[in-house]
Amino acid sequence: MILAAAHTASEGLHYTVLALYIVAFGMFIYGLMGLTGPKTAVRGNWIAAVGMLLAVAATLLQVYNDGAVSDDGHGRVDVPAINWILIAVGLVLGVVLGVPPALKTKMTAMPQLVALFNGVGGGTVALIAWAEASETNGFLNFHGVEPASPMVVGSLIAAIIGSISFWGSLVAFSKLQEVMPKGLEKFATGNAKLFQLANMVLLIVSIALAVVMGVRAATNDGSSIWWMVGLLIAAGIMGLFVVLPIGGADMPVVISLLNAMTGLSAAAAGIALDNTALIVAGMIVGASGSILTNLMAKAMNRSIPAIVFGAFGGGDAAAGPVGDAGGTVKSTSAADAAIQMAYANQVIVVPGYGLAVAQAQHTVKEMASLLEEKGVEVKYAIHPVAGRMPGHMNVLLAEADVEYDAMKEMDDVNGEFGRTDVAIVIGANDVTNPAARNDPSSPIHGMPILNVDQARSTIVLKRSMSTGYAGIDNPLFYADGTSMLFGDAKKSVESVIEELKGL
Repeated sequence: MILAAAHTASEGLHYTVLALYIVAFGMFIYGLMGLTGPKTAVRGNWIAAVGMLLAVAATLLQVYNDGAVSDDGHGRVDVPAINWILIAVGLVLGVVLGVPPALKTKMTAMPQLVALFNGVGGGTVALIAWAEASETNGFLNFHGVEPASPMVVGSLIAAIIGSISFWGSLVAFSKLQEVMPKGLEKFATGNAKLFQLANMVLLIVSIALAVVMGVRAATNDGSSIWWMVGLLIAAGIMGLFVVLPIGGADMPVVISLLNAMTGLSAAAAGIALDNTALIVAGMIVGASGSILTNLMAKAMNRSIPAIVFGAFGGGDAAAGPVGDAGGTVKSTSAADAAIQMAYANQVIVVPGYGLAVAQAQHTVKEMASLLEEKGVEVKYAIHPVAGRMPGHMNVLLAEADVEYDAMKEMDDVNGEFGRTDVAIVIGANDVTNPAARNDPSSPIHGMPILNVDQARSTIVLKRSMSTGYAGIDNPLFYADGTSMLFGDAKKSVESVIEELKGL
């Protein structure tokens, strides 16, 4: 009777787990919908986080329930031991390592944080795959398992993709944080073909090791864990070599691509563990990351293979020669800039990474409010790859309470520049470079840009004449209708604000 009652309770718990998973999946999707706009992003993040909490609770219930009913021959029920202490330690470590960076990281360093957190996800998946292959693992292992079983195939795929994502994300982080030795970065970008050849060899080695592990799975060969170690090392080196030659201008796309890979590796791990929550969550991340990567690649008019196998842009320190575009640079003052904007019908603000560095979003919002009080219509032109990660500029402006309706995507705002009196470019460089349209020899030729040069007047706020992240000069700076307001973006805007108050 005890065993029968236990079976009944187990069945009820099974349906409870399924119900919790369904609710968690719904919250994942609803939360992701909220992330499509700055106004609902925070709420969407919280909804998805609560969904993940439910999924974790459901998974613990499932682990408990899977072995909760077993007869030891005397009618007694054997409940599996769950190491709650280890789980608690893991949760505490996650909070200690995750919360402080999330709270203290500035918006300018958010791309680095995303890359690092994404890498942690990929590394976790790789460790799960290692645990699945381990002879000492208490749940499943490869020994005596069919080579084509979901557990074997899922673990091997998770090991390869997760390891590539982890080490590749670390390289992306070091590039964005500018802690990578410049000599190494220069060598990698200058020898991209060599790294591509090495990656092909490493991919073949990784697949060969995976095949060997799959075949040995059916032979009870206890050495399979060492094959897994070799696979993780080969895939890890490939992750390093894939991202090392990729230039800084392509780093936003790389972050999105690595995010998609982490999601797909998590889904593969979910197949190996037979965990529905991990499969669904991984597929959502993988699908959304893949869609975003494709959209960003199109925004740069480049294919994903061209980005992965190319080497475009070497970061701020890799700037090319200044002045190649020719022409004369005209400086302006805050007073002149204020007068131009105060008597304009429409002003378009073009934010870039320089705005993020200067933390000028709040002062820009104050300037826009003053202009709107004077009857000037103010819009914000957002290029898909402005900044160093997708949505970077949108988040910055939303932080300053800029109305979402005032933020215009490139396709929606480009037609507006021709009837705009003043376009004010704050720290943006490559996304406003007319060489993308006019110079077939330019590395960015064909990349869609914001048509800033079509405005009646353009004011560019920059610290100096240094090039942008792509390392190429910008002819916009020498155009007849362009004037340069040099200095820190926040201080420059503050000076413009003071002038506007006096008009």
